[in-house]
Amino acid sequence: NNGIRTAEVTIAGKTVKEAVASGLTNARKICEDILSGKADYDFVEIMACPGGCAGGGGQPISDGEELASERGARLYDIDGANPIRFSHENPEVKALYDEELGTPLSEKAHALLHTEQKDWSL
Repeated sequence: NNGIRTAEVTIAGKTVKEAVASGLTNARKICEDILSGKADYDFVEIMACPGGCAGGGGQPISDGEELASERGARLYDIDGANPIRFSHENPEVKALYDEELGTPLSEKAHALLHTEQKDWSL
């Protein structure tokens, strides 16, 4: 189905069934399939915007022109060509932990890097 992807992966001897829905119409279909017993997943990711964030709010929009798929494809190209693709491999992130935060999930890292929206004031 266009906009729904499913997969099964085996991790440490356990098979995990997953689904990804792009757009709320596809999210509804996955939810209906789960509720009716037609589908059974261990993990479901819903991207409300068709194409994910590349098609979401804050993107440049021109009336009558939909470029989310092109924008998404370009972002994948940029990511694939980037020599540093994961934050834990970034020398600047490593230095931040070495010099300031200690280890991932440390008390200091948690205090400085995690936020609660309910605590925000605007």
